[in-house]
Amino acid sequence: MRIRLYNARLLTMESREVTEGTLIVKNDLIEYIGCDAEAPAGDFDREIDCKGNLLMPGLKDAHTHTAMTFARSLADQYSLDDWLHKAIFPLEAKLTAEHIYWFTKLGFAEYIRGGITACFDMYFQSEAVAKAAIETGMRNVFCGSVNDYGGIDRLEEEYNHFNSIDPLVSYKLGFHAEYTTSEDIMKTISDIAHKYKAPVYAHISETASEVAGCKERYGMTPAQLFDKLGLYDFGGGGFHCVWFDEKDMELYKNKGLYAVFNACSNLKLASGIAPVSKFIENNINIAIGTDGAGSNNSLSMFREMYLDTVLSNIAEEEAAAVDPFKILKAGTSGGAYCMGLDDCDLLKAGKKADIIMLDMRHPNMNPVNNIPANIIYSCDVSSVLMTMINGNILFENGEYTSLNIDEINSRCAELIKELR
Repeated sequence: MRIRLYNARLLTMESREVTEGTLIVKNDLIEYIGCDAEAPAGDFDREIDCKGNLLMPGLKDAHTHTAMTFARSLADQYSLDDWLHKAIFPLEAKLTAEHIYWFTKLGFAEYIRGGITACFDMYFQSEAVAKAAIETGMRNVFCGSVNDYGGIDRLEEEYNHFNSIDPLVSYKLGFHAEYTTSEDIMKTISDIAHKYKAPVYAHISETASEVAGCKERYGMTPAQLFDKLGLYDFGGGGFHCVWFDEKDMELYKNKGLYAVFNACSNLKLASGIAPVSKFIENNINIAIGTDGAGSNNSLSMFREMYLDTVLSNIAEEEAAAVDPFKILKAGTSGGAYCMGLDDCDLLKAGKKADIIMLDMRHPNMNPVNNIPANIIYSCDVSSVLMTMINGNILFENGEYTSLNIDEINSRCAELIKELR
């Protein structure tokens, strides 16, 4: 399959510069990007006039629990601890592979509609998730979800299996969090990480009480504990990263770890505001995720990027405390690197064709003054005209090509009635 997209604005994310030209996709890769005059000729299966709209790399949701669409607006009155133990864990105990399959497909539909081309998904019933991803054409990176309730016996097997079954699916070692995972299990995960020289990821320092509890149990913060146990010897990172101290920051910088921010979930659960500007000032790798729909409740990366930017202004009491382009980088290439998707980071010849098109005729994108900043401050999912993953167009002009959204909505409505 060879597709020519012409008459386009191009934001490659190599820089903040927006140019005009043509992008050619051959199978799953970008064959050419540049000016129209130098574009290679030949036969094309399809030619798309972009009409001045913007092509850019797809957004990367670097922390989520996709199937938790089942919990959207189901338990909005709780703080994190009560939300988990009173609402979420009891319902999760009832989930079957069929539940996970359909609620994951619902999440994938929301990602694709919102310009998200890859997600870093921490959940269980992995075979059901992989089936949904492959059928849909969604790029799904699993993050191990080990905790004291289970998963450690399957971790190594899942790591090997899901890193070999399909180009759209991959797997990273991970566990839920320090407060749900015993030291013995964390040591076992560390041993597996050393065996494969693999990075490890987990929720970390999401609330002040979590950090206080870890200090009481181990005499140190979660980040310092994970480092002591060797979990970070081959990289990785953490999700939320709200309550980091200076030593945690230094550790993340020196180890090249990824701090993944989840602003909306942190606000909704009253967990706090991550010190985004301090991570940037310390040259720490950053990425952005939505968290699950149970604690967000939207799976919109546009909203996450906006919040990470403007909340930094409040936290620092300074307008423009962070450069919006750096937040856009975190939401695209930063997430790709965090997930190990180094070939999905930019619009560049030889890279994977994970591309979105934004409507430059949309009122919220006009007048055209500063496109990267406008994506952060004004853009939303309604601006997404096209989502392409691995060279396949999965959403175009309001229509899905690989999903039956009516069937998904109907089936999920039936299943949530059963659960409740």
